[in-house]
Amino acid sequence: MGTLNHLSFGWITPAVSYLMACVGAALGLRCTLRALSATGPSRRNWLLTAAAAIGSGIWTMHFIAMFGFSVDGTELRYDVPLTVLSLVVAVVVVGIGVFTVGYGRHRGRSLLLGGLTTGVGVAAMHYLGMAALRLHGNVEYTPATVLLSVAVAVGAATAALWAAVTIRNAVAAGGAALVMGVAVSCMHYTGMAAVHVHMDPSRTELGGATPMQFVFPLAVGLGSFLFLTSAFVALSPTAQERAAYREAGELAIEDLNPTELDRAA
Repeated sequence: MGTLNHLSFGWITPAVSYLMACVGAALGLRCTLRALSATGPSRRNWLLTAAAAIGSGIWTMHFIAMFGFSVDGTELRYDVPLTVLSLVVAVVVVGIGVFTVGYGRHRGRSLLLGGLTTGVGVAAMHYLGMAALRLHGNVEYTPATVLLSVAVAVGAATAALWAAVTIRNAVAAGGAALVMGVAVSCMHYTGMAAVHVHMDPSRTELGGATPMQFVFPLAVGLGSFLFLTSAFVALSPTAQERAAYREAGELAIEDLNPTELDRAA
């Protein structure tokens, strides 16, 4: 039985991974809220951005946390196609959830269906990412703990979608993002608590890429995407602000006298 260490670099990996989960959740909540006040292609685009933000935030959280994971007596590598597939799965399933809420006619039913879909998908991303792990041994799981991690993921996803369609206050939305970060982190470490590694004495050559060769650059790239997109969303006007700008412009035109209107023409 291999000895597992989830905090090889101390508390820096849990702290940074939690930060990324919070950033993804906050951005996703903000974009979903914008989508609910928009129509047509604008709603679709905001929902796509929300899915990309939440999905990549959860994926980045998972793999930054995995930097702190080690097994005594073996190095760790990752299968590149499976790792990329886990990212795609995260974004797609979150997209299904937010689109279900964004276009659903029955709020309660949409939340339950979207939360279930997204939560199961987030758990699938986690265990697909774990399936990409290559080491000198076999990875096994405790079934009861796995089911608990899936339940935590479904609860976290449902709470996030509920917050996205309910909370309108910026301070409350920030608090919801912090809670979501805790929930996503709890799901990850609950899933990791189910892991057992049986060492393989044959020592065959490991395939795949090291975390620093592949996962770290991709995580940094996604983290940069989240922060830049957050800045864009924060600076873009809301629907209410755009309406206020249009109203102000109409009032300004009405204040012009006929002579000034003729000159403008």
